[in-house]
Amino acid sequence: MVSSSSTEAGTRSPARSGRPSAWVWIGPVVAILALQTMAAFLSRFVPTVGPVLTSEFGWAESWIGYLAAATMVGSLMVLLVGAPIVRRVGSVRTLQISLLIGAASLALLAWPALLAPFVASLAIGLSYGVATPAGSEVLQRFTPPGRRNLVFSIKQAGVPLGGVLAGTLLPPMVEALGWRVALAATGALVVICALAVQPLQRRADHLESEDESRRRPLFAGGLTRTLLRPLMSLTSAPGIMRISIAGALLVASQSCWLAFTVTYLVVDIGVSLTAAGLIFAVMQTTSVIGRIGFGWLSDRTGSGVLTMQVCAVAAAAATALLGFITPAWPLWSLLLLAGCGGLAVSGWNGVQIAEIAQRSPLALVGETAAGSTILIFMCNIVAPALFTLFVSMTGRFDIGFLAVAAVTLLSLAFLAGLRVDHAQADSG
Repeated sequence: MVSSSSTEAGTRSPARSGRPSAWVWIGPVVAILALQTMAAFLSRFVPTVGPVLTSEFGWAESWIGYLAAATMVGSLMVLLVGAPIVRRVGSVRTLQISLLIGAASLALLAWPALLAPFVASLAIGLSYGVATPAGSEVLQRFTPPGRRNLVFSIKQAGVPLGGVLAGTLLPPMVEALGWRVALAATGALVVICALAVQPLQRRADHLESEDESRRRPLFAGGLTRTLLRPLMSLTSAPGIMRISIAGALLVASQSCWLAFTVTYLVVDIGVSLTAAGLIFAVMQTTSVIGRIGFGWLSDRTGSGVLTMQVCAVAAAAATALLGFITPAWPLWSLLLLAGCGGLAVSGWNGVQIAEIAQRSPLALVGETAAGSTILIFMCNIVAPALFTLFVSMTGRFDIGFLAVAAVTLLSLAFLAGLRVDHAQADSG
């Protein structure tokens, strides 16, 4: 049995016990980045090859939006109940298990039954949903405070990195070998990566001791309280709730770019699948640059809030312009718009998560990360579904994108007046 004193010593964050060697925290960062990338790659399969799936099974193009929403429902489910499981199983181990489940569920996409793609999307959402709170818990323990915005942004860069892989690898593979081969290759790559980080798992994961597990049952206080705990934690320190709501509004443009870019370009603009995949990959590549660059800039300026405000204005402008492209636009102009859009609609993610982690009591970092991500994923469910419904009823992508841009600008109201010079709460 582990004593409380040894438990306390064993769980002390390397980032809080003196200046850590770079090698102490680089390994966990690499492991989390790899798993985050694979979770995103898995979730981008349907949006990237969506036009082929709709043609193969006779779906309406709008179904891609509903499948994207189903993925976010799966993510939301694991966010609501996953924190106690992560504490028991370990962050990296939980990510590994969820990725293996998601990879196995890809087989359902080859089944023509109507319900199968929705079940597959729900399962894929499990790995995508657990990535943020699990990764935040690991990085908050290992990352030096002065590098936190940058490291959290590098971790979040795994999301667009997964999109880059999907956009560059899947469309050419689909056109050359068929979508079923691409499906199998996607599953194999995810499984290989999930197993490859195993050497780092034991060092990165902190498991509850036997004493802690007895004191804190899996659903302490009942399932309802467990479901509400991540959302309730957003009131644990000033500013966390407002930053979380701002992130939920900002993600409206991000979710619509991710869910509809390829299908919109192929079906409405007449771009080839390979060209649309290239445009998608460029958008995701600049998202990587934006997340890391904005994270570095926020560390230098000490103002993550200002970074989010700049991204809100730029994302709204790029999203509004996306609705007005025509078949007459040359490829270079579409690539330029996608590049600017990627910087703007995704550059804020890591900064927002780092801001929440820095403002949170140390013991609640995983809970506040989950609570904030719950709000974001709720918008990830609602925004694509409403966008799909609107376009299905009106056929007007331009007005739909304008509405999304307006929602994005609303985030400025919640960011206004937030202090930017804050000290991390160490209570807990």
